[in-house]
Amino acid sequence: MEKKLYTITVFSENTVGLLGQITIIFTRRGFNIETLSVSQSALEGIHKFTITLFSDENSVRKVVQQIDKRIDILKAYYNTDDELVYQEIALYKVATDKLLALGSIESWIRDHNTRILEMNENFVVFQKAGHYDETQRFFDELSQTVGVLQFIRSGRVSITKSKVERLSDMLEDIKKYER
Repeated sequence: MEKKLYTITVFSENTVGLLGQITIIFTRRGFNIETLSVSQSALEGIHKFTITLFSDENSVRKVVQQIDKRIDILKAYYNTDDELVYQEIALYKVATDKLLALGSIESWIRDHNTRILEMNENFVVFQKAGHYDETQRFFDELSQTVGVLQFIRSGRVSITKSKVERLSDMLEDIKKYER
């Protein structure tokens, strides 16, 4: 079976210990979580977990079904990259003297669509948003030319290409049923 990157979206209330309950489902099935991001969603009082993993569709479907069974979970979904708009953010710290020895850094900023978050006599911190391959390419280039002192990449953040959050439709159906 072909393994590819899937993005799992989990909607829940902000419940203590829920992250541990979710991650143990992946551990028991022998999956490695590639990225994990948690934040409030567009729906008041509801949080959104965005988890990526490499898997085949049958296995990811089973994981999502198991997550969905948890009492604290409102709903869980999975998507492929073509169904989402997504980004990661990366921060890179490099030595100022080595960077300035290259000459003008304006072309680096333009070519890689980066921002300088902080610059002092010791270090420069760049920020880059993009897909994994874009943030990795900038890391590789910095590593080969000036060296990277520190590096961090966020987990994926994503939204579906549909008009509203998928959970919105489910909640609307519940409201209609309760009336």
